[in-house]
Amino acid sequence: MLRNVVVGWALVCVLMVSCRQGAKSPDATPAEDKEAKGLLQGIWVDEESESVAFKVEGDSVFYPDDTSMPTSFKIVGDTLIMGNPPSRYPIQKQTANSFWFTNQAGDVIRLAKSTDPNAALAFVHEKLKVISLTEVLKKDTVVMYGGERYHCYIAINPTKYKVIRKTYNDDGVEVDNVYYDQIIHVSVYHGAEQLYSRDFKKSMFAHLVPERFLSQAVLSNIDYSSVGSEGFHFDATLCIPDAASCYLLDAVISFDGEMRMEVIDY
Repeated sequence: MLRNVVVGWALVCVLMVSCRQGAKSPDATPAEDKEAKGLLQGIWVDEESESVAFKVEGDSVFYPDDTSMPTSFKIVGDTLIMGNPPSRYPIQKQTANSFWFTNQAGDVIRLAKSTDPNAALAFVHEKLKVISLTEVLKKDTVVMYGGERYHCYIAINPTKYKVIRKTYNDDGVEVDNVYYDQIIHVSVYHGAEQLYSRDFKKSMFAHLVPERFLSQAVLSNIDYSSVGSEGFHFDATLCIPDAASCYLLDAVISFDGEMRMEVIDY
């Protein structure tokens, strides 16, 4: 009797282990298609216009636009997965010389592998071109208030701080464009007395502007606006480059050197 119980329990254990080994883990992800990735290596052009779309080399996609960053990619099943966070593009056709996929707008992009040796010249860049929105700019404004003379000084300085903006190229593929952010210095003087002096950075506006917007925006400009009993008003503009989205903020500098800000338009 005892022997039968032991044998039965052993059989149950074996079945449980077998079930565990045979069951798929809920965290398992489909394997990358290495063969499909290999087929995609090379330079690809539009089937009709023959304009260069991108170059695939190793695990990266490179664009002829020298403002767009290279991006990582993989092919899983029938899907091209690019970037981080990933964007997914259903593959409609893939051979050694043809690659069709559906872009974010639902259009089918039909590409052919280039055989033109000059196509490689589209990717000859000294380095990634980072777009700067302005030259170094200085603005001086003399302000009269209450019979007193004040001097407002603004200096706009591009920096090497990169801002990445996600956008779509002509093929409807999401790419990362790179811009330089700016630091803007503001000083206010009453005669030779300095009432206020500070470098403005976009991080100073984090409590007023949503993080999702701020992460892709640059501090575009600050202009003197007006003066009143509260102090000197400056219009600060935060914009997403090459887009219509901007925040306009009012920075008020009081006569005793205090500063406060508020959003006045979006």
